[in-house]
Order: sequence, then C-alpha cells, then structure tokens
Amino acid sequence: MREHSRDHGRLEDILKYAKNVEQIVNGITYEQFVDDIRIYYSVMKNIEVIGEAANMLTRHFRETHTELPWRLIVSMRNVLVHGYAQVSDADLWQTATNDILPLREQVQRYLSDIDWEQWAQGENPYTEIDNAVYKQAIESARRMKAKGYAVEDIVEITGLTNEEIERL
Repeated sequence: MREHSRDHGRLEDILKYAKNVEQIVNGITYEQFVDDIRIYYSVMKNIEVIGEAANMLTRHFRETHTELPWRLIVSMRNVLVHGYAQVSDADLWQTATNDILPLREQVQRYLSDIDWEQWAQGENPYTEIDNAVYKQAIESARRMKAKGYAVEDIVEITGLTNEEIERL
C-alpha cells in the first residue's frame, strides 16, 4: 500500500512539471510546438511525469480530492508511455495550453490547504472488505499477467495501477 506521507511530495512533483510545461509553451504557437522536436518532446515528457506522479498518489487521496480528473491524468501518462494509442499533436497542445494551468492551480491549493502532518498520520480508511477486494484484484492481475495480458488491459479490468501490476 502507498503511504499518505508521500502524497505531499508527489503533488510537489506535479506542480514542478506543470510549471515546466507552462514555461516551455509560453509565447510559442501551435506550429512552433509541432515543428520543434525539442519543444514537442519536452512537453510530452513533462506531461508523462505529471501522470506518473498522479498515479503514485494514494487511492485515498485521489478519492477524497476529486476536483481533478485523476483517471484522465493517469490515462494520458499511459498513452504517452506505452504508445498503444497515438496522441495527436492537437491533444497534446490542448493539454499543455488549456489543462495544465487549472491543474497547477488546484495542486497549489492542495499543497497550501491540507494539514500535511495530519494527512501523513492518517490511517488507511479502507475496511477489511476493501482490503480483501484489493488482494483479490492482485491475485487476478497475477493470473492475467502470467497469461500474457497487456498491462493496460489488466489496469482497466482490475483497477490496479501500472506500478502495482509491474511489481507482480
């Protein structure tokens, strides 16, 4: 299980890489974005890291802080990393120019508004039933992985994260 104490650092990572994206696209046009491979892939990598940090947040944090579309953020990361669906230039530009600012602003609010000492000491809010369901998902993922299922399919079916599956 992921620790609450690490959520603060993961949000700081999201903030850092969101600022990077804003800095990279500041003052450039869409045409410059798609024509300059350094700009394009810099934006792509920073958005990928944002998605990875979001993916590593505790399930409890994502479920209790629903102002951001965590699943979409993680899904974008999965697409960028695994390349199982081509991201269009327009979608990546849209993310960089329209979605990053609201993300950064909300993450800044989380960082300033949450009592992080208290959050870090928080107990796992999941019941024994939740934990049993989680263990069953892990076992299902192990079997699916052994049968050669794609990680993306295992994520979708079990609800586990890429990292949880990769550790199996």
